[in-house]
Amino acid sequence: MAIGATTTPEKEKSAGSFINDPQVRGIFYQAITVIILALLIYWIADNTIENLRRANIASGYGFVRGRAGFDVGQSLIAFTSDSTYGRALVVGFLNTLLVAIAGIITATIIGFVVGIGRLSHNWIIAKLSLAYVEVFRNIPPLLVIFFWYSGVLAVLPQAREALALPLNIFVSNRGVAFPRPVFGDGFQYTLYAFILAALASFLVSRYARRKQAETGQRIPVLWTVLGLVIGLPLVTFVATGAPLTFDVPVAGKFNLTGGSVVGPEFLSLFLALSFYTAAFIAEIVRAGIRGVSKGQTEAAHALGIRPRLTTRLVVVPQAMRIIIPPLTSQYLNLTKNSSLAIAIGYADLVAVGGTILNQTGQAIEVVSIWLIVYLSLSLATSLFMNWYNARMALVER
Repeated sequence: MAIGATTTPEKEKSAGSFINDPQVRGIFYQAITVIILALLIYWIADNTIENLRRANIASGYGFVRGRAGFDVGQSLIAFTSDSTYGRALVVGFLNTLLVAIAGIITATIIGFVVGIGRLSHNWIIAKLSLAYVEVFRNIPPLLVIFFWYSGVLAVLPQAREALALPLNIFVSNRGVAFPRPVFGDGFQYTLYAFILAALASFLVSRYARRKQAETGQRIPVLWTVLGLVIGLPLVTFVATGAPLTFDVPVAGKFNLTGGSVVGPEFLSLFLALSFYTAAFIAEIVRAGIRGVSKGQTEAAHALGIRPRLTTRLVVVPQAMRIIIPPLTSQYLNLTKNSSLAIAIGYADLVAVGGTILNQTGQAIEVVSIWLIVYLSLSLATSLFMNWYNARMALVER
């Protein structure tokens, strides 16, 4: 054997250890994965561009500056058929945001009430809560939307025979009409007073919590907060001459005129998503309360704390640490389920985007806007809930 062909045991051991090194293999497999993903993305992009070229479809987002040419049933901002596609997408986004936020708040309240009701010692309340959960949890959300839209709101009286409720509120198959506030000059000072009162209430509550943590002394802040939040804006409102009037809806011979109207499409979607998601939240709340040691309740009762205060001050704060993570998933589901609005004609982001897609043919651009918006909403919700979860976590001393 030639001298140059000889290999020492040390070299063979070094080469074998290099190949079998887990860190080297990990880097190699990750590099292969990145290369495959890059080639896949390149193939999809090249294929898409080629198909658009063959179909003579111009790509890009310049279409958002074009005239929309269609109306939107409900809009939080001014919109006409002469507005641009971009403004139409903003209208759809705001409508989606409105139904998501309103649905999350309502579903949380209903879910907490039903979840606590399931643990009630009252047989009727416990069974009614159980029936609510089992009914709504086992029905597809789309059917719940159709139930509210076709089975409840559609059978209400027509606008000329609308049900008159207190405070000049009218209910009909066209929705709920209510007085529209008209703000006069100087009302902004009332708004500033409310913001200042909210900030002061936050500081007072924070001071009270810190005082209780340091000394164990519980400082009642409820009346102080109510006095700030209600009293200060009210005094400012009166001092500035009460710059607020209302445009009251009036029942005519054939229709309602004046005021503001919340259409049946929004009501159907809002009620359906709220009641549907609340059934899942109720089970999360029940599981969270069950996860708190029974000894906590027994200790509170041994100290003479009433059952209602025990639930509010001892059990629920500890259960929140169990409830918050799965609660985030339900909030995300409600936000994404809002896209079912297209089934009843509510002008959310998907419905408005679908109309734009049919008129312009910009399918890829419209779908990418949908993806970006819903991804952004989901990430924002997750970030907020993760921050809140961190605030509720136990802090070890």
